[in-house]
Amino acid sequence: MARKHIDIDGVRLHLGHPDPSSGEWIGQGEILKQLLACWLTVDEQDMPLTPRLLGPPGIGKTTLGIAAARVRDQELYVYQCTADTRPEDLLITPVLADSGTIQYQASPLVTAMIRGGVCVLDEGNRMNEKSWASLAPLLDHRRYVESIVAGVTIRAHEDFCCAVTMNEDDSTFEIPDYILSRLQPTLTLQHPQREEEMEILQYHLPFADVEVLNLTVEFLQQAHELKLDFSTRDGINVMRFALKRLAQDAAHPLGKDAAWREALVGCLGDDAVDLQSLAENKQRSLGGNALPMGLADFFFDPDSPLHPDAFDPDRDEDDDSDERDTE
Repeated sequence: MARKHIDIDGVRLHLGHPDPSSGEWIGQGEILKQLLACWLTVDEQDMPLTPRLLGPPGIGKTTLGIAAARVRDQELYVYQCTADTRPEDLLITPVLADSGTIQYQASPLVTAMIRGGVCVLDEGNRMNEKSWASLAPLLDHRRYVESIVAGVTIRAHEDFCCAVTMNEDDSTFEIPDYILSRLQPTLTLQHPQREEEMEILQYHLPFADVEVLNLTVEFLQQAHELKLDFSTRDGINVMRFALKRLAQDAAHPLGKDAAWREALVGCLGDDAVDLQSLAENKQRSLGGNALPMGLADFFFDPDSPLHPDAFDPDRDEDDDSDERDTE
């Protein structure tokens, strides 16, 4: 039975519980091999790497980390990073015990360090620099953290492994270079191929109607082709809602197409109905093929004689003389 607490330098730390989530990784076997390779040690002086798992939300980054921990048969701990995560949240937090005394609670990360488990720092680029700084010695050859709150130094078990998932969006903090240099390599997840996506959806929803399943896979594959951000997780949610609507009222059943479309709009919005138009609007919002505007374009009509482009300093004066000669 796993220990519930441990004493370090006279300070008792209460440990957390491992994550019981099952992890089944379907398709993209190469990236699972790459993650497992990061955690291998090839010599007594070698140590595991801490990779970044990069990709859009819902693509399976956390699932990949879970699956790798299961392959290695190690305890799994997941820490959800947020914008207001503090160093003490990441390491050791003082809490009031039932006895009225202060006890020190180890985070999932520190628990994994002590027990030799795997920790997935989920959505790491939502965390601020102060919190990242507290992990700097853990992520290099030193492999320890220092808790100011508890006044102890905690060294990682030799079997401890870690990975950091990061989303490709702008609502995050910029991670400093000295941390990025410790989070190597970068493993980028791609959207699954049609057969893989079909298998993933069937795994999560084995009771799904075949027609609803096919509609969802077709939608997702078109979205991937158009470089839109809809993910397999989105497809699972659409299917769940559609199947619930179909089962809701047997006396007045919805058609499968109607139920699926209602679920699509309910989960992903009206724009999801027309992926082609959504992709074109996204392209225009990102600049598309439009010519870049200068500052003068905001103040003068392009045809105005006051527009700076109306006067071309590179214009050849001989052109004017040629025009006069022809008059």
